[in-house]
Amino acid sequence: QVQLVESGGGFVQAGGSLALSCEAVGSVSNLAVMGWYRQAPGKARELVVRVTGDGSTNYGDGVQGRFTLSRDNAKDSVSLQLHNLKPTDTADYYCYYKAPWGLPRWGQGTQVTVSS
Repeated sequence: QVQLVESGGGFVQAGGSLALSCEAVGSVSNLAVMGWYRQAPGKARELVVRVTGDGSTNYGDGVQGRFTLSRDNAKDSVSLQLHNLKPTDTADYYCYYKAPWGLPRWGQGTQVTVSS
């Protein structure tokens, strides 16, 4: 079983930057997809960015060019750099992990708040 430990997030003014980190703990596979989703109040959870085991990256709408995901397989972790943040980026951000043979795992969520 895999657990996800998140850190980072917080409060920032529009145009600012934040960083999120997520470490997978347990029976971790380098073949797993890892990444981040977010959920704003009253909205559905949506993809921010995710990376496959071979390094292929998929970005959600509106974040490519501002957000950068990096993966460290030696540390079973992913880090997300968020730049040029907008108020519309305000949401709870959830780390995501899914091995090819398993169910998706989610972190507990970390809050990002961007003021105008």
